[in-house]
Formats: sequence, structure tokens, C-alpha cells
Amino acid sequence: MDATPSRSRVRRSLTPLAAGAGAAALAVGCAGPGPAPSAAPDQQAVVSRATGDLEDRYRTVIKDVLPSVVQIGTGDGLGSGIVYDDKGHIVTNAHVVGEGKSFDVSVATGEKVVKASLVSSYPEQDLAVIRLGDIPDGLRAAEFGNTDEVEVGQIVLAMGSPLGLSSSVTQGIVSAVGRTVSESRSGGGTGATLADMVQTSAAINPGNSGGALVNLDSKVIGIPTLAATDPQLGGSAAPGIGFAIPVSMVRTVADQIIESGKVTDSGRAALNITGRTVVDDDYRPAGVAIVSVQKGGAAEKAGLRVGDIITRVGDSRVTTITSLSEALAGDRPGQEVTVAYTRGGTAKTAEVTLGEI
Repeated sequence: MDATPSRSRVRRSLTPLAAGAGAAALAVGCAGPGPAPSAAPDQQAVVSRATGDLEDRYRTVIKDVLPSVVQIGTGDGLGSGIVYDDKGHIVTNAHVVGEGKSFDVSVATGEKVVKASLVSSYPEQDLAVIRLGDIPDGLRAAEFGNTDEVEVGQIVLAMGSPLGLSSSVTQGIVSAVGRTVSESRSGGGTGATLADMVQTSAAINPGNSGGALVNLDSKVIGIPTLAATDPQLGGSAAPGIGFAIPVSMVRTVADQIIESGKVTDSGRAALNITGRTVVDDDYRPAGVAIVSVQKGGAAEKAGLRVGDIITRVGDSRVTTITSLSEALAGDRPGQEVTVAYTRGGTAKTAEVTLGEI
């Protein structure tokens, strides 16, 4: 079996994260005379029981959830997906399905490959839903958790098909919540800016995209989507820094696609413009020039026009298209923000009621 998926299944590169130059200092303890005392027998027993209890919980979670995680073949690569309901719907990443319309799905309930077709893809949030043509016996939908209950320090398991190795499991913790990250468009990425992402130390490798990030209550709390890359490692994945789309957004998008065949309410704010990054006299990114405005959209209603250069949204400085997307990622349609811009070299501001993507 070729265990190397195409680059389109590789985790999307993020805006490079600079590594610190200083070396970590190691604290060296001063040992007293003689060997260190060994743990008392009762302490060893407590540690052994605690380890056994944790292992039992891992096994329970894997038994509960892994049958709901599938491998998706697109013809030119592999990814993962989660069984969403008992009607054969599977939620995954938009960059996993790419431009495909039909897929080969390997489920944990049998060796037979099942055909699936695209219901709809929503690249703006890097999510998609596909549906199995035939529903295998014993197919089980995953149980989805609550984003509000996700906390830093929680132990989590990542399940999927890294490097084509189906039904693989890695473990880590929730490292942070509420991250805003942007995907690269290279290698098949959607270029989306994603808000409220769950950061995890669980290994996220090529093929994990679209799989499940699960807590120890056997509930899916996110979909592993991308990993940070380190330019000092030649663009290789930075170990222990992965990101998952939160379950709240997964449910929002998947439910709309299943009900309507498309996303009807993105919940994502927009200025309703097309723009491009501009540079200053030193060739450094300096803002986003408006190339076109949507008729009746947020920018037009606020008096913004083609040629204006946006430099700030609210408290966030805007220098590039990506930074503009990140500035809007945490806002909601209908929210009013102050947009700073220049027109003909003159600095101006406008109060904009945000529209929707």
C-alpha cells in the first residue's frame, strides 16, 4: 500500500510561526549524599492503578469513536471523515474532497469500500459533507460535544488515517482555544481564515484532515484540519502544534448543508469587497486596496469605494488580505465596526455595519 497521500491531503501551512532563538535552560537539582529513596510500595500501587485507569479510558474512547471515523479516497489522495448521522452523511474538510464529486469510503464496520457522493463543500470554513450511496450494517454516528466545555489541558485523542494508515490514534492535550489561523492556498488548500480553532499537541499528520479530535467522554470536539509549519525546518510540520475546527462550527455548517444542500447562514462577517494587498515605498505590505464593492453590500453602504486602501478594522491593523480576513474572523454580521482607510492619500474612517460572507 502506498502510504504517501498527495500534497492536497497534507495539512495546510499556516502563517509561519517564528521559533525563539534562545535555548531552554535546564534546572539541575543538587543531590544529597546517597541514592534517592524509591517510592513506597503503596505509592507505587496508587501510580499503577492511576495508569491503568487512564489506559482503560483510552481503550473505551477508541472503542466508542473509532468505528465512526472513516477513510476517504479521492482518486489522487486520502483523507478522513466522521459519520455524522444514521443517514450516511459524513462530515470532512473541504480541502479533503477538493474538486471531487465521488469518493471511495472505507468504514470500520467492514472491509468493503463504499461509494459516496458530494452533498456540498464550503471552502470558506474548510468543511464539506458527503453521503454514502449504501449504508453498511452497523454504521454508527459519532457523538458530538460542546465547544463551550473545551478547556486548555484536557486530554484528547486524534483519530484518522495519517499517511493512509486507517484507524490510527494519537494523543495529546488541548493546548489553546480561540485561535485564528489562515490556510495556505498551496498544495490544494482553501486559503480560508478560520476562527475559534482548537490548538492541540496531538500529532496531526497528512491524512488526518477531516478526522476526529475526541475528549475522554467519547465526544468529538473538533475536526483536525491543519498543522503549523516551521520555516527553520524547511517548511516541515512543527511538532505538537495542530489545529481543529471547533464542533460548534462543524454542526452549524453540516446541519445547513444536510437540510438545504448549501450553507445559508455562514455566521461569518464580511465587508463585501474584493481587495488586493498593496505595499509602501519600502515594498512592505501596507493595506488592502478595494478592487470592487458588492452592490448593496456593507462597504458600499458605508461609502467605501474602489481605490480606497483599508488600513484598520476596529482595533486590528490591516496590512494584507490575510490580516483583513483575520480582523473580521471574530466579528458577526450586523456588527458595527470602525474602518480606517486612505483615499487619495488622505486618512479617513467609516462606520460599517458588517455584512455576511
